[in-house]
Amino acid sequence: MTTCFVTGAAGFVGSHLCEQLLAQGHTVTGVDAFIPYYPRALKEQNLTNLRNAPGFTFHELDLRTADLTEALAGAQTVFHVAAQAGLVRSWSEFDSYMTCNIQATQRLLEAAVKQKVQHLIKISTSSVYGRFATGNEESPLAPISPYGITKLAAEQLCRAYAANFNLPVTVLRLYSVYGPRQRPDMGYNIFIRAMLNNELITIDGDGNDSRSNTYVKDCVQGIIRAFEMPEKSIGQTFNIGGGEEVTVNQVLEMLEELSGQKVRTTHGPARAGDQKRTVADTSKAQQRLGYAPSTTVLDGLRAQLTWQRSLNG
Repeated sequence: MTTCFVTGAAGFVGSHLCEQLLAQGHTVTGVDAFIPYYPRALKEQNLTNLRNAPGFTFHELDLRTADLTEALAGAQTVFHVAAQAGLVRSWSEFDSYMTCNIQATQRLLEAAVKQKVQHLIKISTSSVYGRFATGNEESPLAPISPYGITKLAAEQLCRAYAANFNLPVTVLRLYSVYGPRQRPDMGYNIFIRAMLNNELITIDGDGNDSRSNTYVKDCVQGIIRAFEMPEKSIGQTFNIGGGEEVTVNQVLEMLEELSGQKVRTTHGPARAGDQKRTVADTSKAQQRLGYAPSTTVLDGLRAQLTWQRSLNG
C-alpha cells in the first residue's frame, strides 16, 4: 500500500479521489486551503466521509505560503489536484489564479524534490488546448483564458522539475467533470439548481457549444490508473475524458426528461475565453492505462440531479 498526498482534498474531484484511495487500502494525507471561491460549508460537506476515516489525515494549509515539510513527510505519491478553477473569474482575479495555479505548484514541486517523492500526478485541464479541444495529447496548446494559461504554466513547471531534478511526473488533462459534489459555479450545477427552484436559466451563447463530459467516478478511475501503473504513466501526458459529446441544449433536454420538469431558458452573450467544442481523444489512456469510462451522460446527470435534490430537501 502507498502513502498518498492529495492537494485540494476538500474539493469536488479531490474528495472523491481520497475516498477511492482509502477504499483501496492506501494511507492518505489531504490538504486544502478553503480559498473562498465558493462557500466553505460545501467543502466541509465533501469531507464528511473522510474526517473520521481510518488512514486519513487532513491539514488545512495554503500551498502558496505553508511549510510543507511535515505534511509531506513520508509521502510516496503526490496527487496535485488543487487549483483556482473556473475561467470567468480568471479575467478579473488574475493574481489569485497566478498564485494558486503557478506559485503553489512551484512550491509543491520544490518540497516534493526535497522529500524524494516517487511520483507526482499533476491534474490539468483540456482548457490548455484552447477554443477547440478535439485532438490527442500532441495537439497545439493555445489556451484562450487566464485560467488555461496558468494551468499550462503549471504543467510546464512540472516538466521542468522532471527534466532538471528527476522528479517522476505524470500530467492528466481532465475534460468537463460533473457529478455529485460538482462546484456550484459549474454549468450543470447551475442548471439543476435553477430548475429545482423554478428559476430562469441563462444560456451563454446559442447553446450549441459541446463538451466531452466526464463523470467524476470515471475521472477518478483515470487518475487511479495512472497511479497504479507508474511504469506506463511517468513522463507522459494523458487526456482523461468521457466518451460522449453533448451540447448545452442536449443537456437541458436530458434534465427535463430526468426531472419531469420544464426548463425555462433565456440566452446571453458567449463567455470570453470559453471553449467551443471539446471531444476527449483518450486513445492513449485506453491503450497504455486501460482507461475505460463507462458512465453515460444520462446516468451521470441522474446521479447529480439526485444529489442536488438531496441538498434542496
